[in-house]
Amino acid sequence: MDAEFVPVLFNTAWALLPPVVAIVLALITKEVYSSLFVGIVTGGVLYSLSATSNPYLYVVHPVKALEHIFNKGIIASLSDSYNVGILVFLVFLGIIVALMNKAGGSAAFGNWASSHVKSRVGSQLATIGLGVLIFIDDYFNCLTVGSVMRPVTDRQKISRAKLAYLIDATAAPVCIIAPVSSWAAAVSGFAPEGTNGLMLFIRSIPYNYYAILTILMMVLMVVFKVEYGPMARHEKNAKNGDLFTVKPAAETKEEETAQKKGKVIDLVLPVVVLIICCVIGMIYTGGFFSGETFVDAFAKSDASVGLAYGSFGGIIFTVLLYLFRKVLKFKECMACVEEGFKAMIAPITILTLAWSLKAMTESLGAAEFVAAFVESRKGDFNMILPAIIFLIACGLSFATGTSWGTFGILIPITLEVFKLNDPDPAKATLAVICVSACMAGAVCGDHCSPISDTTIMSSAGAQCNHIAHVSTQLPYALTCAAVSFITYMVAGFVRNAAISLLIGIVLMVGMILLLKYVLPASDSASLQKETRKPAKE
Repeated sequence: MDAEFVPVLFNTAWALLPPVVAIVLALITKEVYSSLFVGIVTGGVLYSLSATSNPYLYVVHPVKALEHIFNKGIIASLSDSYNVGILVFLVFLGIIVALMNKAGGSAAFGNWASSHVKSRVGSQLATIGLGVLIFIDDYFNCLTVGSVMRPVTDRQKISRAKLAYLIDATAAPVCIIAPVSSWAAAVSGFAPEGTNGLMLFIRSIPYNYYAILTILMMVLMVVFKVEYGPMARHEKNAKNGDLFTVKPAAETKEEETAQKKGKVIDLVLPVVVLIICCVIGMIYTGGFFSGETFVDAFAKSDASVGLAYGSFGGIIFTVLLYLFRKVLKFKECMACVEEGFKAMIAPITILTLAWSLKAMTESLGAAEFVAAFVESRKGDFNMILPAIIFLIACGLSFATGTSWGTFGILIPITLEVFKLNDPDPAKATLAVICVSACMAGAVCGDHCSPISDTTIMSSAGAQCNHIAHVSTQLPYALTCAAVSFITYMVAGFVRNAAISLLIGIVLMVGMILLLKYVLPASDSASLQKETRKPAKE
């Protein structure tokens, strides 16, 4: 935003209109590129408005709007060093995936897994398990789990929409409860001065109900074979051979390009080395090799740069491995550079537009509007403060598509309401619960939002149509959000981590069992019936 210019609609509810326009259009039209761009244009127009003598009439300045859309939006987003690091990481990871596909590592792993994972339930649980293990970073989680598990879930006829949900529902929820992750580092950085950010993060883990209950919900739904909403149709179509229902923008043909020389090690070893390189890259940016401890290095790390370093190291190792094993020639390896970049064009485009939309929202003062709203009503919340904070975080994260930005805004405000060092232990505990509610709500809104970078990454990792992923995931995320909201209501009164979490778990188990027995035959019941047919044949 220009230093000398403040939009007339700054710090008003109008600041939330651009993302709302984009989200509504995306869900209606099922087309994400034009929807995001219309949202960006809406933000540019609102930014350019000037007041007149009539308080209900504003004048649009087209030149200022155009300049803001491109200079402060698209160009600024693409020139931001953090964003560029993420794009570089995306391209590098796309190249590694192309190399593994070309060498036949993905096909070999799929064949191996088919002999060990022989059911739809097993393949989905394996996907969840791998997602839980890769807790370092959500971007890395999304693309790595997708690359590894696609061959496995495809052979078990799991829809790409379901795979995208499993990826998305483990990525951020796992990272937000893992003390050693880029998310823990981000939360630590948002803690007020004089507060041990990492210790605050650790204390908030037992109260992060949305993250914990999301993982529980996934497992229960897989075990009990419960599907509902649009996901039930996608799963039904997958059982009949259509894994997509709605085709993605770019579909790679892994089996056609795979080499017969490929072995399981050609996928497993590059992935393991990639994880190690990314961890080393992140702690390097945090000063680990300059004397910082491992935990402090993670807390100070630059995730985008560290992941770019690590993925580049992964490329070098993968190329050398395949040349040494003679599964690919050097020219074939270099051809994968172009293939990997092409595979990432769709997520790169969506990310760029999503970042630009976020810039429009920020320039209109969305953060200031929400902060003022919370601050003005903090005295009215009392025991239901955690549940209210959870809802506000959900809404802000959904509208802006950023979870980090959301808890960056809300955590400092929350800790102004209740102090961590309050002499009253009950108020100090409530402060921790509210901080956790900020993070849980941020993850929930991010999980639901079609303009969220993590949601975009999950679509890319599963090679699933982005809007199909959003529409199938939304009912599941809202179910978990409802249970989490009730649990935060309870936590505000009992202020005991074990009791409130136990109540949340009971509610979630009860919800899944209820869904299993009340769903119409066209949803879960018929899906289970179809799942049993092949076994009888």
